Amino acid sequence: MALRQDSLGFLLADVSRLMRRAFKQRLKGSSLTLAQARALVYVARHEGVRQIDLAEMLEVQPITLGRLLDQLTQSSLVERRPDPKDRRAYRVHLTPAASPHLAAIEQVAAEIRVAALHDLDAQQAATLLLALHKMRDNLSSR
Repeated sequence: MALRQDSLGFLLADVSRLMRRAFKQRLKGSSLTLAQARALVYVARHEGVRQIDLAEMLEVQPITLGRLLDQLTQSSLVERRPDPKDRRAYRVHLTPAASPHLAAIEQVAAEIRVAALHDLDAQQAATLLLALHKMRDNLSSR
């Protein structure tokens, strides 16, 4: 039995891989790696997130995230603050120095979004985004 090459899972994986590759190529010359940029965006979306929760969101091991945060802290882009409710835990916050990096990341993301949605009209793009949000919600709730 032949498998369809354009199954939903493979198609989503291919699009995701190609978007990551485009992002990585456009990020060249930046002081950030793709992993660092991704972590920075997640911290911006979830300011004050616990380090362990951030690792889960990024789907990396806590030790891997620790190294990543060490690099971002060394670059003065984030800071760890003690969790007032758990003395063993830390919460991650952006520093003002992160703003220009986040703006550059958003610029690159916008360029990729334009390229990815090329030849889709506004209604098609909106329908696609709505469907992807719904799929994420469906899978997150299980």
